[in-house]
Amino acid sequence: MEVSGADTDGHEFKNAEEMWMEQVGNPTKRTQWYREGLGYWQGLDASVDGVLGGYGYVNDTDIMGSEVFLKSILAERFPFAGKDRPLVALDCGSGIGRVTKNLLIRYFNEVDLVEPVSHFLEAARQSLAPENNGASDVHKPANFFCVPLQEFTPDAGRYDVIWVQWCIGHLTDDDFISFFRRAKLGLKAGGIFILKENIAKSGFILDKEDRSITRSDVYYKDLFHHCGLYAYKSRDQTGFPEELFPVKMYALTTEAPNRISRTKREQTKPLNVRIRTRMNWKHGASRFSYMQGNATATAIYPKPLSRWHHIGVP
Repeated sequence: MEVSGADTDGHEFKNAEEMWMEQVGNPTKRTQWYREGLGYWQGLDASVDGVLGGYGYVNDTDIMGSEVFLKSILAERFPFAGKDRPLVALDCGSGIGRVTKNLLIRYFNEVDLVEPVSHFLEAARQSLAPENNGASDVHKPANFFCVPLQEFTPDAGRYDVIWVQWCIGHLTDDDFISFFRRAKLGLKAGGIFILKENIAKSGFILDKEDRSITRSDVYYKDLFHHCGLYAYKSRDQTGFPEELFPVKMYALTTEAPNRISRTKREQTKPLNVRIRTRMNWKHGASRFSYMQGNATATAIYPKPLSRWHHIGVP
């Protein structure tokens, strides 16, 4: 990918290939990349604040923005879903089950969770237990997979929606492409991916602490092309603290779009989400900041990625 970038120490790279060669250019470095990324998340508390990098108070805003986007997708893609067509979702890099419990379990009859950090996955299992009001007879978690995303292969034709949030940044470009190519086989006919991630203003930012990369919109679109995926719809998350990276949601299909005009109109509409959590956003930044023009942005890496040996989590 011919885009320049930098790491959190200020070291600059002329392109992504140079950065990846330095970071994972041989099997030993590749193993180290995923081991250190996984180790970072293994050292954090299994709590909302822990998986959201100290920004637990953005949880409500995040879920509200995701729900608006998800509902629009479901209405357009699965208008006749119901008892005759149970909906099934996969939560990738599920962490403690934050997205599943607060969002997915309300819209899908079954949700599978894949997460490489064992104490996060155990917390998700407990949180989603019926006695904790995390499930019902018709809306429930089905499977808990403690597997890194780069090693995970879904069952063929099982999922209507595969949700990937705040975790794909732990995957190298090669593993990113490999994962989505495998995961496409896990979609039902008409199924869709929803990817929600931090977005760099341009190029990329490498976080040397947790072994992850924040990619730009252009960078993502190049990877989607290599995966054989098409943008069905995209929207920006609103209402987050100004010091954080922008966050974007992509709905991706395996089908080439035949009506581009509608998708473009959708992309121009930001989510109108009102914040009902804390209003004093301007306290300390999380982990690191980097300069872009006159603005400073800070990374937020909520979930642990399916990482490792290739990549990350929520």
